[in-house]
Amino acid sequence: MAQICEVLKYEGDNSTFIWKHPSEDFNNLTQLIVHESQEAIFFMNGQALDMFGAGRYTLETQNIPKIGKFLNRAVGNQTPFHCEVYFINKTEQMSIKWGTDSKVTYVEPTYGFPIAIGASGEMSLQVADSRKLLLKLVGTENYLGQQKLVSFFRAFLMTHIKTYMAQYMKNNSVNIFEIDEHLATFSDAMKRLLVPDFADYGLSLERFFVTNIVKPDGDRQYEKFKELHFRQYADIAEAKLRQQTDLIYAQTEAQKIVIDSQAQATKRAQEGYTYAQERGFDVAEKVAQNEAVGQFTNMGVGLGTMAGVGGAVGGMVGGAVNNAMNAATQPVQPAQPAQPTDDMAAFKAKVEKLTVMKEAGLITEEEFNQMKAKMLSDIL
Repeated sequence: MAQICEVLKYEGDNSTFIWKHPSEDFNNLTQLIVHESQEAIFFMNGQALDMFGAGRYTLETQNIPKIGKFLNRAVGNQTPFHCEVYFINKTEQMSIKWGTDSKVTYVEPTYGFPIAIGASGEMSLQVADSRKLLLKLVGTENYLGQQKLVSFFRAFLMTHIKTYMAQYMKNNSVNIFEIDEHLATFSDAMKRLLVPDFADYGLSLERFFVTNIVKPDGDRQYEKFKELHFRQYADIAEAKLRQQTDLIYAQTEAQKIVIDSQAQATKRAQEGYTYAQERGFDVAEKVAQNEAVGQFTNMGVGLGTMAGVGGAVGGMVGGAVNNAMNAATQPVQPAQPAQPTDDMAAFKAKVEKLTVMKEAGLITEEEFNQMKAKMLSDIL
C-alpha cells in the first residue's frame, strides 16, 4: 500500500542517463521534483504517458492529463493502477571511453601495403529524446549508466568505426606515418558519420575524439616502410644542414681574409709603403737569399727599378742595385779574362733572374730587353 503523500526526486551522480524511482503505485497528491538538468516520464500500466520538465509538481488530476482518468477512479486518494516514474539526466556526459576491440586492416594509400591499425579515444553524449532512449534501450530495467550504455553501443560502434576509419584513410589518402597530424580532422569526420547512429536511439553525440592510433609497431613490413618514409626527410634535413654549415664556413673564411687585408693595409699605411713596394721587398729578399747582395752585379738592374721601393729599405736596396749596375757596366779587365763556358752560365743565370723580376713587375719588358742586350754585348 503506497503512502498518503511522498516526494519523488533524483539527486544521484552525473554518470547516470536514466534512473527509475523505487516507489511505485504512488497516489494522488504525491510531490514530484524535477531538476533543471532532468526530465521525468510517468508510466501507467506499462505505458509511457506524461513527461515533466524542471519544476515541482503535485500529482493531481489536473496536472497529469493522461493519467487523470485513472486517478479519478482512486478510492481514498489511492489508485489501484500500477504507476512508475523514470528520471532522465539531460546533462552532457563527457569522457566516455571508447576503443576498437580489434585492428582494422586496409591498404595504406601512400605506399600501397596492407596494414592493420586500431583506435581509441573519448566521446561525450547527451540525451536528445528521452522517450526514444527509454523505450529503445532501457525497457523495464531500473538504471542506465555510462558503462551500460557503452556496452549497448559497443557492437555497432566497433562495426561503424572500423568501416569509417578505413573509408576516411582511403578517401583522404592519409599517410599512416603522418596520421597523428590529422587526429583533429579525423575526429571531426568520424563524429559527422556517427551522429545519425546515435540519434536513432535518442542520443546526441556532442563530441568525439580520436586520441590514439594503434600502429603495428614491430611488424617487419611496417618497420621497413617506416624507415623509408623517415629516411627521405632525414636526408633532406641533413643536406640542408650541411649546406648551411658550408656557407657559414665560407662566410667566416671570407670575413677573416677581409679583416686580415684591412690589418695589412693599416700596417702599410703606418709604415709608409704600398702593396707594390712590399712585393718588391719580397722579390729583393728572394734574390738576396739565392745569392749574396754583392752578386747583384750579375743582374744588371738599373737604378730606376728599385728606386721606387721607398723608405730606408728602398734606399738601401736601390743603392745596392746601383752599385751592382756600376760594377756590371765596368769594362772587363784584361788581367781577369772570363772563360766562355763560365760567361755563358753566368749569362743564363742573369737572364733567369731578370725574367723573375720582369714577371714580378719590377722591370718592364723594354728594360728587360735592354739589360739582356747589354749583358750579351759584354760577353761578346
